[in-house]
Amino acid sequence: MIRAIFFDIDGTLVSFNTQKMLQSTKTAVIKLRQKGIKVFIATGRTVGEMNNLDDLEFDGYITANGAYCVDSQGKVIDSHRISTESLERLACDMDRNPFPCVFVTEKGNYINYADEMMIHIRQIVNLPIPPVMPVAEIIKHEIFQLDAYMDAARENELLTHILPDCIACRWHPYFADINPKRCSKATGMERFLAYFGIEREHTMAFGDGGNDISMIKHAAIGVAMGNAQDAVKAAADYVTDSVEADGIVKALRYFELL
Repeated sequence: MIRAIFFDIDGTLVSFNTQKMLQSTKTAVIKLRQKGIKVFIATGRTVGEMNNLDDLEFDGYITANGAYCVDSQGKVIDSHRISTESLERLACDMDRNPFPCVFVTEKGNYINYADEMMIHIRQIVNLPIPPVMPVAEIIKHEIFQLDAYMDAARENELLTHILPDCIACRWHPYFADINPKRCSKATGMERFLAYFGIEREHTMAFGDGGNDISMIKHAAIGVAMGNAQDAVKAAADYVTDSVEADGIVKALRYFELL
């Protein structure tokens, strides 16, 4: 019996093309909650960036890929920051070899600078460009995630030499989410399952991107969207239709949850 379902946002609940949810998806989420099934968001977005869920209510939010988790009332139930040592190394490295980066803090997001690629990628997910601030000032805050606009080669160099206590995942060739190694969407799942007293064998998760693989593997039933990356589909127990072709509803009906 499924008691908890975890949904990614971009490419799963919400179409990249329209930046909207299908009405059928909204109705499905409402019906799940009416049946007593807990529904959760699991996203790389921050709390302040969840601008495309309309008025839907969820039982909890795994944000920043598990680095910052809050319940439906906004109470923080888990958080993991990037170490001061890593951030200081990063600041020094950026002085010599800068790249555009969003620094995710509890109070809001900041950037060192923006280029055309950052602007383009943030337009894809309908997000504004955060305020600019010197890196030395930004890292005085607690940082829960870095949104790094770079290719995979630079990412590997950064994780090896500058941020060895971090991991990265990506859904775009020139963008990576960087988080502390000890957190992921799967660890966020575990935190909420403990919070609500739900066993992992009663869970389902939906996703489409690289940062969804951990929770798709962790859930009793992991569902990949039809528009998902091949690696996500390979990790899933079931592949449904695309986000724009009612993939959420079709999977929920297949597993007799609707």
